[in-house]
Amino acid sequence: MLPVPALRIKGKKPNELATEWAEKFPDSDLVEKPTVAGTFLQFFFKPDRLTQVVIPSTLKEKEMYGTNAWIGLKDPSDPSKGRKRIIIEFSSPNIAKPFHAGHLRSTIIGGFLSNLHEAAGWEVIRMNYLGDWGRQFGLLANAFEIYGSEEKLKKDPIGHLYDIYVEINKVSKPEEDEIKDKTEELKQAQANKSDTTALENEIAALEAKSANEKARQFFTRLENGDSEARAIWKRFRDLSIDKYKKTYARLNIHYDYYSGESQVEKSRMDDAAKRLKDTGVSEDSQGAVVVDLTKDPKTKKLGKALVQKRDGSSLYLTRDIGEAVKRYELYRFDKMIYVVASQQDLHLAQLFKILELMGHEISDKCQHINFGMVLGMSTRKGTVKFLDDILRDVGEKMHEVMQKNEVKYSQVEDPEQTADTLGITAVMVQDMTGKRINNYEFDLARMTSFEGDTGPYLQYAHARLCSITRKAGLSSEELKSADLSLLTEPHAINLVRVLSSWPDVVQNTLKTLEPVTVLSYLFKMTHMLSSSYDLLKVVGSEPELKKARMALYESARQVLNNGMKLLGLNPVERYVVHFEIYPHDKNPWLMAHSM
Repeated sequence: MLPVPALRIKGKKPNELATEWAEKFPDSDLVEKPTVAGTFLQFFFKPDRLTQVVIPSTLKEKEMYGTNAWIGLKDPSDPSKGRKRIIIEFSSPNIAKPFHAGHLRSTIIGGFLSNLHEAAGWEVIRMNYLGDWGRQFGLLANAFEIYGSEEKLKKDPIGHLYDIYVEINKVSKPEEDEIKDKTEELKQAQANKSDTTALENEIAALEAKSANEKARQFFTRLENGDSEARAIWKRFRDLSIDKYKKTYARLNIHYDYYSGESQVEKSRMDDAAKRLKDTGVSEDSQGAVVVDLTKDPKTKKLGKALVQKRDGSSLYLTRDIGEAVKRYELYRFDKMIYVVASQQDLHLAQLFKILELMGHEISDKCQHINFGMVLGMSTRKGTVKFLDDILRDVGEKMHEVMQKNEVKYSQVEDPEQTADTLGITAVMVQDMTGKRINNYEFDLARMTSFEGDTGPYLQYAHARLCSITRKAGLSSEELKSADLSLLTEPHAINLVRVLSSWPDVVQNTLKTLEPVTVLSYLFKMTHMLSSSYDLLKVVGSEPELKKARMALYESARQVLNNGMKLLGLNPVERYVVHFEIYPHDKNPWLMAHSM
C-alpha cells in the first residue's frame, strides 16, 4: 500500500495523483493493476504467480524460510569480512534464590532476541550475568553452618539455600531493628549532651555478635581470596548454575557464558573510577564520588549518579562500567543488548551516558531492552511463584485435560512430556501476548485457558496440520510436483498471501524487537487456517487437487513451525485437546482480518 500524501508532491491533489498513477501503471506478470482507495494505492500480487513462488520456496527452504543471513554480515558486498557479533545479556537471576516468574520475562525475551538475530545472520553470544557476589553469601555461609543439610542441598540446591536464607534473615532482621533503635536513642542522647559511653558500648556489642557482622566478615574473607570462603562460595554458585541449566533447558534456552558480578576484577573497577576522575567526568560530593548529569540540559533528567560511597566502596555502576569495557576487549562486539526490567531504566541510561562521557566507543553499541513487571508476586506478601512450581502446576493441568480423551491420549508417545511442553507454551505465550513494556497480572487460570489466542491453541494448530500430513500420506517429492494452479479458491489465495508475508514479519520484528509482532502474525495465520479446513479438504479430494492443497498446508505448517521456534516454543506433532473451530463468517476475528 502506498500513501500518496506521504510523498508530498506539489501541483496535484493526492487522490488525483493516485488515480493517474493507477491508470499509467504498466502491465506486469507478477502484480495486478493497482487499485485506488482514496489517497492510497493498493498493490496485489497476481494469485497464480505468488502461489508459484511462495509454496515452492517454503517447501525448499524449510526452516530457513523467512530468514536472511545477509543482514548479519559486516559487509554484504564482501561476505569474507564475516558476521556482526552481538552480546545479549538476559535472565540474570541471583544465586541461591529461586528462579521465579519475575525472571521469566527477561529469559523469554532474551531467548527470543537471540533466536531473532541468529535468523538474521548475526553471531550471537548469549550471556547470563548472575548476581553471584555480595554480603548475602556471608549470610548464606553462616546460615548453612546453622541450618544446612547436605542431603537437601544436593537434592534441591536453590530451594534449600533459599530456605536457610529465609531462616537467617529471621535472626538478622530483629538484630538490625534493635541496633537501629539503639542508634536513634544514641542520637537523641548526643543531642541532649548526655553521657553515651554505655550506649555506644552496647551498640558495639550488638553489632559484633550480629549475623550481619558475621556475614560481613565472611565476605571480607571472600574478597581477600580466603580458600575456605572461596570454596563455599564456589560450591553454592556451581550448584545453583547446574539447577538453572535444567530449568533453562525446559524453556529451550542455552547460554554461551555464565558471567556474573564476581567475574569483574577489582582492578577493572579501580580503572573505571580512575578514568572517571582523570577525564573530569566524576567529582567529589561530601566525601562520596558522583557523576553530575544535571549540568547538561540534555541529560538533566538522569540526575546525579553515585559511583563511590564515602567509605570508598564501589557501587554497581562502577562494576557495570568495568564489565562493559571487559566484554568489548574480549569479544569486540558490534552490539550489546541488556534485557532488564524497566525498573532499571535510569541505571542503564546513566551507564550508557557515562561510558560516552568517558570516551568509550562502546556507548553507542549498547541498547537496553526493557519490559514491564509480573504483578501479584511480592515476596514480602508471601505470594512469590517459583518457576519450577509454575511449570509443574501448568503441566499437571494440561495432563489432566489430555487424559479426558482416552483414545487420542493413548496415541501420544510421551504424554507427560507433551503436557509439560504444552504447559511451558502456555506460560511463554501469556508473557508474549502484549508489548514488552506492559505489566501483566500473574493468572494461572487464564494461562491454562483453552479459549482465545493462547499457547495451547498454537500447539493445537500445529498438531492439526501434522495430523493432516499423516492422513494424506504424501511424500515431500509428491508435494513438490503438485499443480499449484489448482489453488484458486479465495481461502487458498488469502492463505498464500499471508505465508508470503512471513519474511517481512521477521524483518519488521528486527525493528520492533517485540515477540508480539511474531505472535500476532501466527494467530492471524492459524485463524485463517481454521476457517479453511472445511473448504479446502485434502483427504477425499481428487489426487491432483489433494497434492496441491497438501502442499499449501505443509507450507503453512512449516511457517508456523518456524515462527514458534523463533519465539522459543517447541511445536508438538500430536494433540489430544479439542478446540471449537468457527466458520469463517462467524468468527469476528477473521471477519476483521481476512484478506
